[in-house]
Amino acid sequence: MSPEDPPPALPGNLNELPDEAPVVKAAVAELRRRAEEEALQPWPLALSDAFLVRFLRARDFYLDQAWKLLKNYNTWKTECPELSADLRPSSVLGLLNAGYHAVLRERDPAGSKVIIYRIAQWDPKMFTAFDVFRVSLITSELIVREIETQRNGVKVIFDLQGWRFAHAFQISPGVAKRIAAVLTDSFPLKVRGIHLINEPLFFHPVFAIIKPFLSEKITARVHMHGSNYLQILQHHFPRILPSEYGGEAVSMEELSQEWTDYITECAGYLQSISQHP
Repeated sequence: MSPEDPPPALPGNLNELPDEAPVVKAAVAELRRRAEEEALQPWPLALSDAFLVRFLRARDFYLDQAWKLLKNYNTWKTECPELSADLRPSSVLGLLNAGYHAVLRERDPAGSKVIIYRIAQWDPKMFTAFDVFRVSLITSELIVREIETQRNGVKVIFDLQGWRFAHAFQISPGVAKRIAAVLTDSFPLKVRGIHLINEPLFFHPVFAIIKPFLSEKITARVHMHGSNYLQILQHHFPRILPSEYGGEAVSMEELSQEWTDYITECAGYLQSISQHP
């Protein structure tokens, strides 16, 4: 691959190839060359193959798009220290222990990782919107290491039961813009679907603040189900949901504790990728 004339994209479906495949390694080498040539700082994980390939998979191995994503990731990590400066579990331990979120044991039929967030477990007097989003960021940084997740992305269920005005006041346009930037084109994870359930009417003005900052693709993947969600969720995620949501998996409490324990085990890794470890 000539540095003078790098191809804008690579042919075929490379997402299914292993990291060791020659064509994948060549794409990784080109992405590394661009990063080293521009010499942006700080580059996390020393531009390792495992780090770079996730950006290529997130953009289906279109090199120019993967390069843009990598630069955007580096930019927001630098410009949003309130999100990225401290990814240690201790920074959000209260939310984790409250059972705010859980990662399902099984993937959905499309191979996507599935995460459930419960707004009722977020006390806005104790934790800001940035704290809450840091929980999502920590989880995203861990699951994006999985090749299957790089290939098939993530689907998210937000249970908005318990949403109050105190939550709404946390979501200013500035907060919405920073969080949306990560969702749209700054993190190497494909968002395959966002399902909102139990949303009250006064949540809609908050979503109206967030929506302009989302890409058309992400907006099209946001689905609001209200209180009539059981049949819909069971259609999208048959059998794998926790018992509280009509599935056959264990309870949210057990799933949440499992994921909290895993996050705690990964404290060293999370500190290593914090902006200021």
